[in-house]
Amino acid sequence: MTMTTGFSPDVLRLDPQREADRICARIKELMRDQVKRGGVVVALSGGIDSSVTAALSVRALGRERVVGLEMPERHSARETLALSGKVAGALGIRTQVEDISGILQSVGFYEKYDSAVRMVVPEYGDGWASKIVISGVKNQPRFTSFYLVTENTQQVQSTVRLPLQPYLEIVAATNFKQRIRKMLEYYHADRLNYAVAGTPNRLEYDQGFFVKLGDGAADIKPIAHLYKSQVYQLAEFLGIPEEIRSRKPTTDTYSLAQGQDEFYFSLPYQMMDLCLYAHNHGVPAENVAPILGLEPQQVRMVYRDIDVKRKTTRYLHLPPLLVEEVAWE
Repeated sequence: MTMTTGFSPDVLRLDPQREADRICARIKELMRDQVKRGGVVVALSGGIDSSVTAALSVRALGRERVVGLEMPERHSARETLALSGKVAGALGIRTQVEDISGILQSVGFYEKYDSAVRMVVPEYGDGWASKIVISGVKNQPRFTSFYLVTENTQQVQSTVRLPLQPYLEIVAATNFKQRIRKMLEYYHADRLNYAVAGTPNRLEYDQGFFVKLGDGAADIKPIAHLYKSQVYQLAEFLGIPEEIRSRKPTTDTYSLAQGQDEFYFSLPYQMMDLCLYAHNHGVPAENVAPILGLEPQQVRMVYRDIDVKRKTTRYLHLPPLLVEEVAWE
């Protein structure tokens, strides 16, 4: 499909009541005809996606058939538990708090993470904090570079270029968090005879911004077709608390606050949504650039980045691959 005229931010506007009704009808259908479980477990992070997923689940199934699972750990933002609790209270759903710090400690996450950081910052230790950031299309138009930001006990920050091996070690360690959380989601789902509702939006799902067998695992994914801008529109309609709707999207994975656009996406979500929509609909970069305040070359770079992420994260979407097809007999 090619769109050469009429491109504007309005292309992402939706009728929230109609969309909510459509999603809820589909949730009911999937649960009845395919999943065949009594309710859903939703991991609540205090973010917009999990809040909307929980609200849609309540609207579809009833609050008594939705459980919110809150899973903070040592590096979680201070407000995470308060915000996840606030949305659970607003929806009237049961919650279960599972602090995963002890599990992470038992698998050696904190030690593995700190050792990886010390590969580039040898003095990194107790009381320090850190995160990974990317260069971004505005700062580095030709390629993406990864940097490590550290903050010492005097709250002095420094930034260093991150070589490949320490980067891989850090990401591999942090993936423990998503996989442990998903393990607990399925534990509670199994004991209740419930399903697990995943929370990725279209931007995350399309671009492979999830961990395989971690936050990428779920039985249903009610908002995976929605651009993040549309998730915010639904959030307002569904009455998600303002504190959550006004909160900047965060990974809540590193000990320093980290926005999604700092770590993975080339641009803030509002701009990435429009670039992804434009790329999907064949809108030339020259038509998109003035709307976003970018140069056409920068938009083309985002288009290339979208294609690269789709290609390199394709394996995350695949089921286990077989040497030979196993047919039902």
